[in-house]
Amino acid sequence: VGNQNLAQGFEIQPFVAAGQGQSPPQHQRRTAADQAAHFSFRYRSAANCAQRVVQGDGKVARRVEQGSIKVEADNFEAVRGHRWAIGSGRWNPQSFGGMSAAMSASDTPLAVIVLAAGKGTRMKSDLHKVLHPIAGHPMLLHLLGSLGEVGIDRQVIVAGDRREQIEAALADSGAEVVVQDPQLGTAHAALMAKPALADFNGLVLVCFGDVPFLSAATVRRLCAALTGDARVAVLGFRPADTAAYGRIIADADGTVRKMVEHKDASTEERAVNLCNSGVIVAHSNDMWRLLDAVGNDNAAGEYYLPDVATNAIAEGARVVVVETDESEVMGVNSRAELAEAEARWQQRRRKQAMDDGASLIAPETVWFAWDTRLGRDVMIEPNVFFGPGVTVADGVKIRANCHIEGASLALGVEVGPFARLRPGTVLEEKAKVGNFVEVKKATMCKGAKANHLTYIGDAEVGAGANIGAGTITCNYDGYFKYKTIIGERAFIGSNSSLVAPVKIGADAIVGAGSAVTRDVAAGELRIVRGEQLVKPGWADRFHDAMKKKKAEKKG
Repeated sequence: VGNQNLAQGFEIQPFVAAGQGQSPPQHQRRTAADQAAHFSFRYRSAANCAQRVVQGDGKVARRVEQGSIKVEADNFEAVRGHRWAIGSGRWNPQSFGGMSAAMSASDTPLAVIVLAAGKGTRMKSDLHKVLHPIAGHPMLLHLLGSLGEVGIDRQVIVAGDRREQIEAALADSGAEVVVQDPQLGTAHAALMAKPALADFNGLVLVCFGDVPFLSAATVRRLCAALTGDARVAVLGFRPADTAAYGRIIADADGTVRKMVEHKDASTEERAVNLCNSGVIVAHSNDMWRLLDAVGNDNAAGEYYLPDVATNAIAEGARVVVVETDESEVMGVNSRAELAEAEARWQQRRRKQAMDDGASLIAPETVWFAWDTRLGRDVMIEPNVFFGPGVTVADGVKIRANCHIEGASLALGVEVGPFARLRPGTVLEEKAKVGNFVEVKKATMCKGAKANHLTYIGDAEVGAGANIGAGTITCNYDGYFKYKTIIGERAFIGSNSSLVAPVKIGADAIVGAGSAVTRDVAAGELRIVRGEQLVKPGWADRFHDAMKKKKAEKKG
């Protein structure tokens, strides 16, 4: 919407956790939850970035886009084909229902109904389909994260099979879970949210839980299309292969004249490449009435969501279509599509990382989590995997074949090759973790080093301390975990075992091969190993005796 000038005076969010600002999946008029589709993501254009302007919370961003907040920037353009421009977001008098003339679009609350009642049989999984992760984050939470940017007031998830999994995933989220039983189609599913929203007066958006990358920008555009005499807005797309998608027959200004299923379309209508995603928005006054009017006079005996728009057109109301890229409206219904979604997400995130100042030697071998945060001048070598909860500061070097999860890496840290950082790891400035080192729930303070073949768990390693090869913090007795504290500038010799709970004082030295079970004072030398026994000539006598014995045995 508009152009790059919209960004003036606002903070543009460059990359938001998994899926936010990306495109979502797709559904037909029929059982959308099980429709096969493929993902392809498009990198965000300057205009799309402008749509993600944020000042304050998501509602302010929505108001900027819808026009109730004036932005001092020039050369704004109207949304092409949708009769709307920044600064003109006033609702005209309505006879069909909805808002009064005095109410602006930005003043209208927004509720979201997410349909997630499908069985997801093609996943062949005990886990609910919408909870399968992309970049370590459930699909449903990707979607809700993007919707959260818009500034939604209410969210209702329509569940069916394995609803308890969804309820657990959404605990303390503020979302309400309702049940569709029996499952009689998408319109019937949306109608299950009506009791939960009985006191709600505003816009109602219906979307799909297996459409994880529906962007906030697209939702804003869709809601903003409900201006003037428009009563229903649908989301359309133009796929490379129209397949069996339902078609949207629309005028150049976006007014929908007809929505028709592929099987019912004429030859001329099938030639139209504008297809229906299934995502739809209307004011609650209209949405509930139109949903109630949907019938099931079809071969499957189901109630289909696109009939909301069809019935509105039949009543003489104006229905408009907002177009988005194919990549935003394609559903994830199988393991193969899930893998493709992951690959597309990773491709986009890698490019974003490099655009933001990180160097990836072999980008296709680096795998990010949905919430990975990278600083500038970070160097990442091949075959590095980031699990959730990783923050990497400026100037960090991550060498090849590392696995990092739940860790914080400060300025100038070096990790790897072949290192594993587990949750709770904190590496402070200039700390170094080398090859075949594992760190778990431990802090290595400024300049501390563990260069090779070491396990550091439940520990605190002081600034400048050096941990020799083969050192182990023995933190577990089979029942409980215990902590090891190593002081500043302490030196731990190779192949030492520090049996927790134990403290090594500042500047202390632990001799190689020691098994330390008691605290070591600051500045102390601790050597815990058996005294060496020396027997001159013993080995020679042993060899002579054994050779003689072996010869006698052969004779």
